[in-house]
Amino acid sequence: MFREKDMFLDPANPIATCTQTSCKGCPLLNSLHCHFRGKDLAKFLATFFPIFIIGGIGIYRLGFWFLIFWIVSILSYFGLIEIRVMCAHCPHYAEPGNSLKCWANYGSPKLWRYRPGPMSRIEKVVFLGGLILIFGYPLVLFLINAVWFLAGLYGIAVVGAFTLMRKSMCSQCMNFACPLNLVDEDRKKSFFDRNPSIATAWERRQKKIKTVA
Repeated sequence: MFREKDMFLDPANPIATCTQTSCKGCPLLNSLHCHFRGKDLAKFLATFFPIFIIGGIGIYRLGFWFLIFWIVSILSYFGLIEIRVMCAHCPHYAEPGNSLKCWANYGSPKLWRYRPGPMSRIEKVVFLGGLILIFGYPLVLFLINAVWFLAGLYGIAVVGAFTLMRKSMCSQCMNFACPLNLVDEDRKKSFFDRNPSIATAWERRQKKIKTVA
């Protein structure tokens, strides 16, 4: 039997990179997602589940091998590529254990080393390009084959999911490296004050970028 406390980090303890001894009284407690619960994972899955159901059924009707290509692309991207270029920069990646326990990529293996600090330009291109491929592939197939109803339904599901994610998830995510992150500068500064190792990594990277420029 799965117990929530065994599936996620202890919400009573600060994350591994934080210098505080307790989360009590933290000004970011209710405005930044440092810890995750089952309801967060359920919310994320419910948000994106319709996309993959509509897309999967529609693609299967157009051709079995089209669906196989999409499934392989999804598993490769979200299980390996995205973890390397984006997730490895997240403070959550520094937590002990061999797999992620966050709301977006729960269970994905930590095959890469932790890389605190911002993503490189190439990593951002790979990350965003992968998202466009994964979520754009079904829509392109539907449009090419003039399956207008599915194209419209799928498009609504994608726009709705990303809108909800940006509003309720990206606005509280502690992975500031992600191009989709919407956390404001004040909260970032407060987080950096409590996680100096991450602040140092960001400063070092930004100085390197300025030197190259």
